[in-house]
Amino acid sequence: MKRKRHRPEQVIRKLREADAELSAGRSIAEVCQKLEVCEATFHRWRLQYGGMKADDARQLKELQEENKRLKKLVADLSLDKQILEAERDQGGSVRGRENGEPGAPQGSGGGCSDDVERVGASGLRSDRSAAFDAALRGEDAR
Repeated sequence: MKRKRHRPEQVIRKLREADAELSAGRSIAEVCQKLEVCEATFHRWRLQYGGMKADDARQLKELQEENKRLKKLVADLSLDKQILEAERDQGGSVRGRENGEPGAPQGSGGGCSDDVERVGASGLRSDRSAAFDAALRGEDAR
């Protein structure tokens, strides 16, 4: 049988139909057959959407999607932080290295300027200020 995904509104409507059928004296197996879902799905839906209304279910779904997006954002920022801390713990940044050394920047000058855009682990471009870089080195940026 092909798997079908139900929207929260559809699940709540089917649960209401099921409650009406069960109160009329039908068995759970008969109700599930009429709703075209297995008993495990029916019980899972009852646990998840039990006393909700359609608006509540829609809001729950939106909050779950926002939570997923925020968790991904936190993971990206944590990765950026780990990269910056590793850079700091290695005894400085790329700026202090001369050409010819491993990890030295390409080009004519040794180091990079403060106004250069860098791409973080999240793939987003950011303009790191001199104050931010000084704070990472533990210096006073005043």
